[in-house]
Amino acid sequence: MFTFERALPENVGIPSGAIKAVLEKLYKKEIPMHSLLIMKDDKLIFEKYYAPYTADTLHRLFSVSKSITAMAIALLSDEGKLSLDDSITMHFPEYVDDNTHPWIKQTTIRDMLQMRTCHASTTYKVDMKSDWVESFFKVAPTHKPGTIFHYDTSAAHTLCALAEKLSGMSMLDYLKLRVFNYMDFSKDSYMVKDPFGVSMGGSGLMATPMDFMKLLFLLSKGGTVTCGDGVIRSLLPKEFVKEATSNLSDSLPTSPLPSEAQGYGMQIWQNEKGGFVLYGMGGQLGISLPSENMLIVTTADTQGIAGGNQVIYDALYENLLSAGPVSENGKRAYDELLTYAEGLRIAPPRLPENYAYTQTDTGDNTGHSSYNRIYKLIDNPQGFESLEISLNKNAPSSLTFRYTDKNKASSLPENALRLYFGIEDMACGVFPVYECAYTAGGVWLRNNVLYIRFHLIGESVGSVRFQLYFGDDDLTVFMKKVEETYFKEFDGHLYGR
Repeated sequence: MFTFERALPENVGIPSGAIKAVLEKLYKKEIPMHSLLIMKDDKLIFEKYYAPYTADTLHRLFSVSKSITAMAIALLSDEGKLSLDDSITMHFPEYVDDNTHPWIKQTTIRDMLQMRTCHASTTYKVDMKSDWVESFFKVAPTHKPGTIFHYDTSAAHTLCALAEKLSGMSMLDYLKLRVFNYMDFSKDSYMVKDPFGVSMGGSGLMATPMDFMKLLFLLSKGGTVTCGDGVIRSLLPKEFVKEATSNLSDSLPTSPLPSEAQGYGMQIWQNEKGGFVLYGMGGQLGISLPSENMLIVTTADTQGIAGGNQVIYDALYENLLSAGPVSENGKRAYDELLTYAEGLRIAPPRLPENYAYTQTDTGDNTGHSSYNRIYKLIDNPQGFESLEISLNKNAPSSLTFRYTDKNKASSLPENALRLYFGIEDMACGVFPVYECAYTAGGVWLRNNVLYIRFHLIGESVGSVRFQLYFGDDDLTVFMKKVEETYFKEFDGHLYGR
């Protein structure tokens, strides 16, 4: 079995207090973390999950998928089934005709790996109901390929389709056969598919954080590792790994964060500490720090939090890379770290530090004990007819939406949809219709304003947020979904009496 040797942080020169400081900083900044794994000198020194996440929970790794797509392409190149300098149109003649733009014909597989295609953005988002792969060849290009870096997820998606076309199997199955099974990758791992049956090579990987760490470790070792059977195997071409983790494209002009401005290799980012990053939306980070011989994996949901990823980077770098000497009593320091870490969980929202506000007299403070009321809603695009609010101090509270008009914008069936949440606590449930697990909690912002955040768990990593403003005899609701594809019913405003 492929496992990592474990060690106390102090045994490899990292104070346990430095890791505790990372956790405390992320908590103070209200970053919704899901996991943190740290390796130093090839030893696993920290592995913890934020409840309700566990070690076995599959996590959507989003654009980390691009990195494994690059691995599949490299292996197929090594087999002689393609060349990185092939035009992509050579492998998809079914999408090429006399009207195909010359810049698309000039786009090579290498250009796509380096995010220097002829497109400035993801092509399938122009019309997500049409063939996603075909869109790469049909959407009008914006510039000559091989020149400008633009983050284009459709390039990775098309390369995944190519991997599946040439291998004759799903891309993840191909990679498991060639690479991941030797490292005991999770058997339950899978890739979300697009509406046309192609694995989402740009964003669809569902795997555990430990799977993520194994990917990072493999790349940090140049593609050659000692497998679970004790045999040293070259699982990835060495030259590919070297090139893929180097600086080939200029990301600075379009970078929103310092940690994304250091350059780009082949579906892999550079970092400001001289290493590389496997990067996925929302805080899925696999950070290699070769000067420290350190690897760090995080999973999280920073969507909707401006600069959230940078907060993670800064918390890690400031505490782990400038840590002082280890404690003389390392075991006690480690025990203190574990005691703190045992309580890690996704926390309910809370008022910001030093939050000063003027209390209003509008409405009753419904949070004192129990409260149950049904509000009839005025016409709304979602088609919701009423909202029942049940608030409980010592038990899960709930929002119950009722609706009947399926001709409205809502895609929900004709029944009631009930969502559970805690107040200054968390409650778990499954989002009806989408069958998406969640954990949710709320906080009173004022005596008549309640804020609730539902953290989505599974393929739909993200959140759905509600602000409830209680008037004397009416209710105003603001709904915001921070999720890539679904939950559109929960965007906008509602008003009821």
